[in-house]
Amino acid sequence: MNEQETENRFEFLKGDKVLWMVILVISIFSIFPVYSASSNLEYIVNNGTTTGHVIKHMFFVILGLGIMRIVGMIKYEYIGKLSSILLGLMIVLLIFTMFTGQTIDGASASRWLKIPGTPISFQPSSFAFLMLIIYLCRYLTKKITRERLPIENITYIFGPILLVFVLVAKDNGSTALMILMVSIIVLVIGQLHWKYITGFISASFVAIVLFLLIALNTSLIGGNRVHTWMSRIETFTSSKTKHTDVDDESVKAKNYQVMQAKAAIVHGGITGIGPGKSALKQMLPQSASDFIFAVIVEEYGLIGAAFLISLYLIMMIRIIMIASKMPAFFGSLLVLSLGVMIFIQLSVNIAVAINLIPVTGQPLPLISYGGTSMLVTYLQLGIILNISSRIQIYDEEGMGKKQNIAEINDIA
Repeated sequence: MNEQETENRFEFLKGDKVLWMVILVISIFSIFPVYSASSNLEYIVNNGTTTGHVIKHMFFVILGLGIMRIVGMIKYEYIGKLSSILLGLMIVLLIFTMFTGQTIDGASASRWLKIPGTPISFQPSSFAFLMLIIYLCRYLTKKITRERLPIENITYIFGPILLVFVLVAKDNGSTALMILMVSIIVLVIGQLHWKYITGFISASFVAIVLFLLIALNTSLIGGNRVHTWMSRIETFTSSKTKHTDVDDESVKAKNYQVMQAKAAIVHGGITGIGPGKSALKQMLPQSASDFIFAVIVEEYGLIGAAFLISLYLIMMIRIIMIASKMPAFFGSLLVLSLGVMIFIQLSVNIAVAINLIPVTGQPLPLISYGGTSMLVTYLQLGIILNISSRIQIYDEEGMGKKQNIAEINDIA
């Protein structure tokens, strides 16, 4: 009786209970650095109030958790079946964004699409990325029992990847590269023959070089951000050069974001200076989103950063465990693929903050201020939790009720 009561008590947290706890802890923690860093938006950018921004962030946290729970109630196989339709819709929205996209919060790229009649804007590229990965997982599962013809791979695998890549690359180069990188990893995990993968990588490299040459030397691709990317790469390499003249004002200006982020991290030390007491958040551009990790280190120190990274590490371990215990290939492939998406985004954000790679616009999963990215991450985790609840294992593992093989059979 006690076991039944305990099970009903936690039934709302359907799926992997450890993963649920990690998500809830990170979600609640995110409120504090966002509240601190969003003062930059009020006093420097003159956009809204700190209270308004944190309320908006809390709304998206609650909405995301609700969406995550709702996704857990839908059979993940149905999500796979709908992925081709949803991917087609996202491609249409990406094309629409190319001509009518907007900028928000001082951003220089037209990545946002406004919902007519509302003040709500979102980035179609984030949803297109998610739908593309789900589509690839389903297609690789459907065709795994036989050798695919080259025309099938070109039409149904490489075609959608390159189409989404091209549509996103014009205004969001870092996301486009992530789309390409994650897609290739999915193809490897999905057991696509190596001759096709190497051929696709070669073709993609040629396509990227041609795109850069055309964008840099002609006006055929209007409004592209290639010069911005090249400037960021140049700035990154100059920051790594020992003989760079630190008194050069142009160098200082280009390295401003990185210098402020590094200063914030150094200022935090081992224990940090305390929640809300960041001294550099007002001078750090995008402190509530792209560079929020630097603010976290400054306020909570190396100990706080290590704790947060440990939570992300536990998340990744649980995702791998779920994938390894899932007997259905589609479910296992989808969990690993979504985990790769989250891991790469996490790694890129932290790497930028500590100046390991050039500056990009990737947010910190579940923490950075911004609705679209948060909701997509909650969707990813909702699907993972959905799949974890379908695993036939012992209850004490905390990953759901026992089910027979027929119930968890892959119907992708």
